Amino acid sequence: MGRIGHGYGSEWHFLRYLGRHRNFLDRKIQETVGCGNLEWLDFGFDPSNPWHDVELKGLAYIMEDQALQDSWRHYWPQGAGIHNWDAVARNCSGGKTEWILVEAKANLEELRSECLARNPESLRKIKAAFDATKIALGAPAEADWTNPYYQYCNRVAALHFLASHGVAARLLFVYFCGDKGDARRTCPVDRPGWEESLKELNQHVGIPAGHYLEDKIHTLFLPVTGG
Repeated sequence: MGRIGHGYGSEWHFLRYLGRHRNFLDRKIQETVGCGNLEWLDFGFDPSNPWHDVELKGLAYIMEDQALQDSWRHYWPQGAGIHNWDAVARNCSGGKTEWILVEAKANLEELRSECLARNPESLRKIKAAFDATKIALGAPAEADWTNPYYQYCNRVAALHFLASHGVAARLLFVYFCGDKGDARRTCPVDRPGWEESLKELNQHVGIPAGHYLEDKIHTLFLPVTGG
């Protein structure tokens, strides 16, 4: 978890929605995802962090499934590059648990990231996970998932892992509209402002329409001022 912006940034705005506009947020997510009531998981505490919190990492929200955790450790490196989720919710409609994994963005620059792993074993696991996910989704083998959209790709790879192990889950990408921009941050004011960059992302990643996770990956555009 980095330092949360004071009055700007995806973490700030998502915390605002969770703390002050929870019913509105839940309703928008339910409309987007098609789920029932949501139960949001708490973060842990970390005294060493300036905000004294620590994000939910990897599959920490289902630690009780030891067999799944063992498979996950073989699938993905568990060090500094593990997935940090902006939020995780549980939907228990019909007596079955489904996880909603949230990744939020507030500026175009946040869409881009590269794989910083240098350990050979970590790189091997990441490559193997990406290769397996590409095959499952029908993406080109030559598509580079390590740069410049590494974070998006590793989120999709995590969803594929869960689906292939029978764990019900969905990915929700939240894009805030109208954040405070500056020389370092390009902040779209509306959905069309995001769409060209998201189109470039999708073209680079190369996941075709109609793949088996298509109805498990969702996009929600939220104005920072509501509405």
